[in-house]
Amino acid sequence: MAAPRARRVTLAGRTVLVTGASSGIGEATARAVAAEGATVLLVARRADELDRVRSSIEAAGGRAAAYPCDLTDLDAVDALVAAILAEHGAVDVLVNNAGRSIRRSLELSYDRFHDVERTMAVNFFAPVRLTLGLLPAMRAQRYGHVVNIVTWGVQMRAPKFTAYIASKSALDSWSRSAARETYGDNVRFTNMRFALVRTAMSAPTEAYAGRGATPEQAAARVLRAIERRPPHVNTVAGNVGELLNLVAPRLADWLFHRFDKMFPDSKAASGPSTGRP
Repeated sequence: MAAPRARRVTLAGRTVLVTGASSGIGEATARAVAAEGATVLLVARRADELDRVRSSIEAAGGRAAAYPCDLTDLDAVDALVAAILAEHGAVDVLVNNAGRSIRRSLELSYDRFHDVERTMAVNFFAPVRLTLGLLPAMRAQRYGHVVNIVTWGVQMRAPKFTAYIASKSALDSWSRSAARETYGDNVRFTNMRFALVRTAMSAPTEAYAGRGATPEQAAARVLRAIERRPPHVNTVAGNVGELLNLVAPRLADWLFHRFDKMFPDSKAASGPSTGRP
């Protein structure tokens, strides 16, 4: 029997929480959902930047509230969940956007295990802790949607992104498995497997200068995903890379190895190790 066709969701009156909302994709997404009539809850570390975004949304006639939080502090995440549930009740849509990207070759990573620790802290442990905190209320009201900003790297397996892609792949897989448990409660998960977006996170890599989608273009895709609730949003290139990895893995290894040699480590990646996560 065919699965029921999903209806388009309207955001008017919904409560949407966006992490990493002080800049980039998060800020653009917050503005986009507020313009559609949602109450947007802004989460990021920088209180001053959150206030700027909140004030701007309110000046445009939208509704927003700011919640400064270091998402790598799991006790702070629990306190954030408690405050939001007390003040707003259930969150209808959670956009796990906050993240950290590290592009660094293995040769420069032998003494930098903290790269793995800090990417997992931001890209996996934090969103999973936040999602687990908000899921019970979503399931109880029989409506919810978790949108994860991941990367096409989970399909492409690009070199120099070992720590980053591993952390995003963990979130991607966790969410696909969780979605099958919450399906009967009308709680959906969507993994946004974006290609390059021009944000502060990609700026340190010289090869990416001026390349990629704008945050506003990325936010428009997030908005469509919130409205339609697909399991994932892919790129054509990501799908091609995933297929190549499946049907011709050694050819894919050779091609990506050649590609890797064309783009060396950035100056930022070559900097000294602090040894701190």
